[in-house]
Amino acid sequence: MKIISWNVNGIRAVQDKGFADTLSQLDADCVLLQETKAQDEQVSKALENIHGYHLYSNSAERKGYSGVAILSRQEPIQLVHDMGIAEHDQEGRVIVAEFETFYLLNVYVPNSGDGLARLDYRQTWDKEFLAYMQKLQSQKPLIACGDFNVAHQAIDIARPKANYNKSAGYTQVEIDGFSNFVAAGLIDSFRHLHPNTVAYSWWSYRANAREKNIGWRIDYVLTSQTLLGQISDAFILPDVFGSDHCPVGIELAL
Repeated sequence: MKIISWNVNGIRAVQDKGFADTLSQLDADCVLLQETKAQDEQVSKALENIHGYHLYSNSAERKGYSGVAILSRQEPIQLVHDMGIAEHDQEGRVIVAEFETFYLLNVYVPNSGDGLARLDYRQTWDKEFLAYMQKLQSQKPLIACGDFNVAHQAIDIARPKANYNKSAGYTQVEIDGFSNFVAAGLIDSFRHLHPNTVAYSWWSYRANAREKNIGWRIDYVLTSQTLLGQISDAFILPDVFGSDHCPVGIELAL
């Protein structure tokens, strides 16, 4: 089974950049999209010419903001929208598909914002999101994919010293939040299989950052420890364009 996660930075924008062809080339069984920036009916319309997938989406109350979607060849047993916490659920950041042997969670973690204005909120989110993942993981193995909006280690960011505790996505608060996910038994699949590989999944649109590969690895596939033996590959696809993020993913034997 091939699972791909991709922050598309606007489903309608990426649709005009060859998304259907890219999806065909990726040939994934499940595609998890973040930052769709559209309401559910707009997501459905944008993807109406995509065939062979069941489509599920969760949109923010605020229009043109946040939003996640799952494209799955196999129909899940059930879909769960949000975490059941009103403060968080209005932003359309979480959707979970339950399959026979695991939960597949798609998340777009809040950005701490300019001037770290939402850092306190982010700290609360991380704590409550971890509790939600632990609840799922207590029932069956979990695969949690998405834009986690944090570079976990210095290897995951091109300029660690310049950004540490100054830029959203590389503060100690956010790093600790992600470390708590790992401490709870969720494995960073890419880093587990490629411990010393420098690879990024997001680049600023400014100053030719992508061409210079001045990037951040903020998109992850986390998996329960029990699934590790089934993961044959974990990858980042920097040559796939259409967004300021590139797709990441895993292949696993079920």
